[in-house]
This record gives sequence, structure tokens and C-alpha cells, in this order.
Amino acid sequence: MTISGPQARAARALVRWPRDHVARAAGLDEEVLLAFETGGTDLDPDARHRLRLALEAGGAVFLPENRDGGIGVRLKFTTKDVRAIDRMENEGGAYGSDDV
Repeated sequence: MTISGPQARAARALVRWPRDHVARAAGLDEEVLLAFETGGTDLDPDARHRLRLALEAGGAVFLPENRDGGIGVRLKFTTKDVRAIDRMENEGGAYGSDDV
């Protein structure tokens, strides 16, 4: 499944990553990513694949877009999971802690 610009923009917002971070992770120029997200340009299949993989690494799950205007993106984790992961990352993780 290839992703659209609106899906990429929605996924980036869900994973709460800035555009420059996603662009670097996908090997794209930030201006090219902006143009793709806003419909100003298209990406070749390889670039779309790299972009999708980068966003999936952040927890985005891509679903088919529907005719009702649904973008078709959700998070792999629940909000509770995301908060727990954020806490672990901010605290240095449970492993390697002196309390364990």
C-alpha cells in the first residue's frame, strides 16, 4: 500500500515528530516532504516506502483511506502505552536502573 501526502502528514502529527526529523529518517529533503504532505508534489515509490517505514517506526499504522474523507492512520499503541514508553525513555528505562 502506498501512502498519500495527507496520510503522511496525519501520521507525523500522531507520532508527534517534527517534519525535519521525519525527512531525515526517510532520506528526504524537508521541503520535498512539505510539498508531498500538502499535495504540491508526488514521491517516487521508493521514497514513499522509506517514508512509510520511518513513520511506522514511530508507531503509525496505515489503513486504507475511505470515501468519507478518513485519512486512514492510527497509532499502533494506545495512549496509555505511549505515556508508559515516554516515561521509560525519560527515566532511562527500567533496565540498568539501580532500583531493579
